[in-house]
Amino acid sequence: MAMIALNIMPIAYISKGQRVDEIVISPHKPDFQPEKITLLSTIAANLPGMVFQILQRQDGSVFIPYVSSGCKYLSELEPEAVQADFQVLYELIHPQDIKAFAESINVCRTTLRPWHWEGRLITPSGKLKWIQGTSQPELQEAGDFLWNGLVMDITDRKQAQEKLQESEARYKAILDAIPDLMFRISRDGEYLDLKSEGANITISREEIVGKHLQELLPSDVATISQVAIAKTLDSGTLQTCEYQLPTPLGVRDYEARLVVSGTDEVLAIVRDITDRKQGEVALQNLAQKFAKAFSCSPDSITISTLQEGCFIEVNDSFVKLSGYERDEAIGKTSFELNFWVDDRDRLNLVQELQTTGVARNLEVEFRQKSGEIITTLLSAEVIDLNGIPSILAVHHDITERKQVEAQLRFCAQRDRLLAETLVRIRSSLNLEQILQTTVTEVRQFLQADRVFISLNNANLGIRTLAESVDPKYPSVSGWSTNDEAYLKEVRNLLKDNFVRVFEDITQMKVSPKVKAHCQKFQTKASLAVPIMLGDELFGALIANQCSGSRHWQPIEIDLLQQMSEQVAIAIQQSQICQKLAELNTNLEQQVQERTAQLQQKMQEVEKLHRVKDVVLHTVAHDLRTSVMGNLMVLKNLLNQGVGAGEQGAGGREQGENSSPLPPAPRPSASFQSPIPVSRSIIERMIQGNDRQLTMINSLLEINSCEKQGIDIKIEPVQLSSLLGGTFAQLEPMLTQNQATLKNLVPADLPLVMADGTRLQKVLANLIAHGLQNNPPGLNFTLSATVEAGMIRTQIQDDGVGMSKVECDRLFDLHVRDPQDCCSTSIGLKMYLCRKVIKAHGGQIGVVSNRKRGLTFWFTLPLATSSRTNRP
Repeated sequence: MAMIALNIMPIAYISKGQRVDEIVISPHKPDFQPEKITLLSTIAANLPGMVFQILQRQDGSVFIPYVSSGCKYLSELEPEAVQADFQVLYELIHPQDIKAFAESINVCRTTLRPWHWEGRLITPSGKLKWIQGTSQPELQEAGDFLWNGLVMDITDRKQAQEKLQESEARYKAILDAIPDLMFRISRDGEYLDLKSEGANITISREEIVGKHLQELLPSDVATISQVAIAKTLDSGTLQTCEYQLPTPLGVRDYEARLVVSGTDEVLAIVRDITDRKQGEVALQNLAQKFAKAFSCSPDSITISTLQEGCFIEVNDSFVKLSGYERDEAIGKTSFELNFWVDDRDRLNLVQELQTTGVARNLEVEFRQKSGEIITTLLSAEVIDLNGIPSILAVHHDITERKQVEAQLRFCAQRDRLLAETLVRIRSSLNLEQILQTTVTEVRQFLQADRVFISLNNANLGIRTLAESVDPKYPSVSGWSTNDEAYLKEVRNLLKDNFVRVFEDITQMKVSPKVKAHCQKFQTKASLAVPIMLGDELFGALIANQCSGSRHWQPIEIDLLQQMSEQVAIAIQQSQICQKLAELNTNLEQQVQERTAQLQQKMQEVEKLHRVKDVVLHTVAHDLRTSVMGNLMVLKNLLNQGVGAGEQGAGGREQGENSSPLPPAPRPSASFQSPIPVSRSIIERMIQGNDRQLTMINSLLEINSCEKQGIDIKIEPVQLSSLLGGTFAQLEPMLTQNQATLKNLVPADLPLVMADGTRLQKVLANLIAHGLQNNPPGLNFTLSATVEAGMIRTQIQDDGVGMSKVECDRLFDLHVRDPQDCCSTSIGLKMYLCRKVIKAHGGQIGVVSNRKRGLTFWFTLPLATSSRTNRP
């Protein structure tokens, strides 16, 4: 048997590094002894496995002379198939076992020791089998290896081993997981063995095994333990005992469970139950606290069965809340006590508890023993009470809160109704619509059967102005009476602005006429509030209940009182509107009369304006002619006797270009003036006439501007060229005043839209203002920049500054000249400058510099393509 091998595979006979496909099986059979083949056949027939014989030659070829019939049972392959191609066996080896198989074959060939290997096969049908192979290699004379072996199926054995290992591991894990101490103790109390892994023990194993109970435990504990051991061995049943031991952590509680583990020995499982004992004490304390909380809770607490709702226990608050005594409630169901207002609330509660086990803050209505309905917030949980599913329920009474909430809602609705009524009164002048909407909303708010407004009139008696009524009951709309006795009685009821409350008409002490009236309209209860206009009773706002008697709430009475005040306001407003309409009619007539008078006055004013224009033109024309004549005479007088080299007023007149007259011709040198007048007087007279002429021209121009506007001819202009021509004209005036002008205007500025002639006058007036208000030697600086589609031009001087008020008023009409309080010439020029610049679409202004001098600025629009193409 030692010569038989297990499941030998072709790879086992390959040298190191040789591939399986390199092995060549010899096509002819080797020369074997027949007696060996017969022996193998005999052995194979009596073995539960596969017997094989394999020959491996030195050239690497492999020949399988014999494979027993057990091959089919083991590998599900026919012996002939294996003999024809041994690769089929190799392919059945489990992938995880191929490496170990190859290594075992190589070791066997190298050492010629017996071959032994265990591994797994996967049969063609997918079965997993454990096999064991053994063989003894024989080296032949020719150098060949002959392998005789046996392969056996050991799957059952392996599975049994695995189950045993799993069972042992499971039991070991269970044992290791038990945190308790385990002792084997003999009948006489000797410790035979222990298991202390995972337990809190401070004594080593050597200090315990071999010792007796009396040596390690207190005498009382040892006695208890000895009695428990004897009882366990005598009765053969589990025994339990509890005791306390002092430890480094303090006194601890232990529980020992003893079972028979052998002849005259027990297994004692000792557990530390200190935490459990403490928990039991805490639970007892908690139970006491719960009992106190149960009995002293201000909320009703009940314990009842889940299915039937039978009360098991109730507290004192339940007695106060429900009105039932404790002995009346316990043993009865909530249905028997008629506790639920709506039985469906109980069904919904049970369903929610069965689904989630808890219910929180369910708003439920209950019926007290007296029949009064209360509202509570119900919170409940399912508890197990001696194996019976029960409900622990807490009822928090919110009846008062609900009443307050309802009253707050009522007040909010009342305030809303009052606010809406007030808005209607203020936004509408239709009294009939206001009154009808008021009675409709009041009836809806009070849930009354009828609400109406009646009028008290000394001539018309009592009649209904507006009504809202339930269709089931008769209407009082259109009803009226002139019965003086009835009117007097009703007025007495409402006199002195008293509210009349009748909860039951049958109990009211009134005349038969009033009772008959109530019966006619089926009135059972009534609330009447007078409508007062000052001290006069105008009517009443009345609410009727026809379905039965009614207790009128204070808030309802207050609502009707406030609504009556709003109705009184609406009535007063309506009366005022009527008066206003009458006044408006009279006012329209007055306005028409005043309008006619105003139109007549405007015609008269237009006539005066025409007269003013004629007078202004005539006076100005005559005055202008007179001044020009005076200038000619004065200039002739001034030039008489003046040499060719002398400078007089004529030079200044030409420099300022203030007079349109040409210079007078100079007389001959022999001519002498017959009038003895000094030269300075003549010059001053010329200057005065010059200013008068300028002012007259300005007045005429202003008058023309105010009536017809400034006539300007705008065209694209090169600003630098325009400024150059203007400076050439101003050169004599600058020279006469010893002034300089520095031109910083760039030559490449864009074109501007301007009237060149008008713009030259503006520049001349601005520079003339500086020269006339400063001593000689003034310096000007001219600059221009492009800003936001406009060209901004600035003229800065270093002369005398002005206050901000003077700067703001400089371009207004009739601003007095600072040098002459009686002159307005400069103011007229500045006013005309602003008119011209605004006509161009620009702005003009002046800024006083911090140190000295003024800066005049004005803006002009750039010449865009659309502007240049404008006709």
